[in-house]
Amino acid sequence: MKFNLEPYHRNVPDNELIDDLIRVANSIGSNTVRWRDYATHGRFSHRTFKRRFGSWKAALDLAGLKRARGWKTPNEELFANLEELWLKLGRQPHVSDLKTPLSRFSPNAYLSRFGRWRVALQEFVSWAEAQEDYKQEDYNSQSIDFEGGNTTKRTPRQISDRLRAKVLLRDGATCRLCGARPEDGAKLHVDHIKPWSKGGETLMENLQILCDKCNVGKSNLEESGGL
Repeated sequence: MKFNLEPYHRNVPDNELIDDLIRVANSIGSNTVRWRDYATHGRFSHRTFKRRFGSWKAALDLAGLKRARGWKTPNEELFANLEELWLKLGRQPHVSDLKTPLSRFSPNAYLSRFGRWRVALQEFVSWAEAQEDYKQEDYNSQSIDFEGGNTTKRTPRQISDRLRAKVLLRDGATCRLCGARPEDGAKLHVDHIKPWSKGGETLMENLQILCDKCNVGKSNLEESGGL
């Protein structure tokens, strides 16, 4: 049996350590590196960085990398990021899509939370398809006058991340009017079919995916009285 000593890194120059940290970030396509990832892909021990720079975060700062934050980010924020990605891409996101500027979070944020990418996607769909779109306290209980008359207890104008995701999954990230998708160069939006300003509710049945051109065209028709 052959016994090999691990390399001794105490005298490695600071810039060589930082350069290797940047190399690992580039290799995994992320703007941050967790010490667990560095242990897999790096040349040195992550403990060397802590001894040399005081902390792993300090080493990230010197490398110009982001401090990892996914471990304390609420699931809702991670899921909202997936919904934004899905709209931008027009398809189910892949791990390789989790990089700036497309994604606000790196793969590590999802893998450390859910273990596997597939599990993260399944949890996202379960979250989106939950029955409750709004809690009762989110409703405006005051009486409001609209063009169509007086109404009460209306849903908020702002579309929640959960409801946006449900519409996205239902409409398949495709414009309901012209069929455009992001690969065609279209930017997709979630639109009120009956405008909220005219009494339309922020509910699943009154929402749809539209591309930017159809959304502008629809608004022009509404303003001219064409709808």
